[in-house]
Amino acid sequence: MSSEIKNVVIIGAGGNLGPSILNVFLESSSFNVTVLSRQESKATFPAGVNVVKADYSSIDSLKSAFQGQDAVISLVAGSAIGDQQKLIDGAIAAGVKRFLPSEYGSNTEDKRVIAAVPIFKGKVAVIDYLKSKESEISWTSVITGPFFDWCLKVGFLCINLPSKSATLIDEGKAKFSATNLHQIGLALIKILEKPSETKNKFVYISSFTTTQNDILAAAEKLTGEKFKVDHVSSKDLQASGSEKLGKGDFSGIAELIQASAFGAQELCDLTPAGLWNDKLGLEKESFEDSIKSVLNGKLVGEK
Repeated sequence: MSSEIKNVVIIGAGGNLGPSILNVFLESSSFNVTVLSRQESKATFPAGVNVVKADYSSIDSLKSAFQGQDAVISLVAGSAIGDQQKLIDGAIAAGVKRFLPSEYGSNTEDKRVIAAVPIFKGKVAVIDYLKSKESEISWTSVITGPFFDWCLKVGFLCINLPSKSATLIDEGKAKFSATNLHQIGLALIKILEKPSETKNKFVYISSFTTTQNDILAAAEKLTGEKFKVDHVSSKDLQASGSEKLGKGDFSGIAELIQASAFGAQELCDLTPAGLWNDKLGLEKESFEDSIKSVLNGKLVGEK
């Protein structure tokens, strides 16, 4: 464990990503872990976990909650991205050394991604704010691509395992990088164990760089069944998402992300940015075993 970072607080531990990250930290790290929760939250956490509640709109409340913490990992949902400026200010007031903002997805360093999914401008604003505060706190932004196992489980990769069906975007040929939730947790541990190397940097990780066609072929092989396949173009998906969003239908955001992540422009191929897997010492994962785990109703590493 790093002598610089010992105490870690996780915000958003009850969301889609949070429970997996919390469990990995509890099982695979020697950090002292605290969960921060909103005062009004009814979320529950594993027995024995130290839970602190705070008013996210109050710097004083957040300062008190962050006292004695060395690092803050923010996993807040998209609707709360704007809250992070107050979280950062509270962390600075408490003397926290490292802040990891809620990123964990598309490459927001790529301006083409921001143009395709304008809602990501909120994430860029958070990084810009952290950069302006580097004399007071350091940061690390973790880019993972889609959550491979979780997205496969809920159908976000446009491959529906229960119904044995798929919708291929731009023929399913585009390469994209994706990361299992368990691997994201392990990466966060490694990042905090290497504070100097990861200071004020974007860190790119991936379990696999693959295609929809590769996933479909593996799923058909593992299930022994042919899937019903439909096709859509990323342009049509982009237009549909934009139209929905313009009408206040926020389901359009998912379509915009899918069009950019799985479309022919390959905006979610993280390999050109330089993956950190080897530098962090992350072990290679099995592509087929990950799919098999989801077919068995479990996320990778889930007991």
